[in-house]
Amino acid sequence: MTVASPEFLAGLVEGARADGVAGFVVGAVVSDAGRFLLLRRRAGDFLGGMWEIPSGKVEEGETLLEALHRETAEETGLAIRQVDGYVGHFDYVGGSGGTTRQFNFAVTVERTGPVVLTEHDAHQWALPTELPPVSDAVRGLIGR
Repeated sequence: MTVASPEFLAGLVEGARADGVAGFVVGAVVSDAGRFLLLRRRAGDFLGGMWEIPSGKVEEGETLLEALHRETAEETGLAIRQVDGYVGHFDYVGGSGGTTRQFNFAVTVERTGPVVLTEHDAHQWALPTELPPVSDAVRGLIGR
C-alpha cells in the first residue's frame, strides 16, 4: 500500500481518533543534499524561537496530503513535487490544551528556493549533526 493511498491515509486518521486525538497537523521533511529545511517560530508564538519542519493544521474537509501540499506552499513558498514516504507521527499538547497528532512525510520539492516565509522569522538548511534548537520529536524525524 502506498503512502498516497486513501486507505493508508484513512488508517492514520482512524488510528489517531481511536487514541482520542482530535487535532491533526501535517509536517514536511524537506531535504536537499543531506540537509533539512527548518523554520524558526516567531518569538511571540507558541514555542517561540523553536525550530521546526514546515507543518500546519489539517483543515475540515482536507485530506492529509492536501493539507501537506497547502501548508508547505503557504509556509515556505515551495511546491511539493512528490511525497516520498510516511516517516511517522508524534503527539503533543497544543496551545489550546488538547492533544494534537502531527503526521510527517518525507517530500521532494520542485525547487529548494527561494524560501518565502509567511509565519516564521527565519529558515535554514541544516545537517542532522548541526541542528539548531529543535524538539526531540523533530530531531528523531531528521535523524532517520
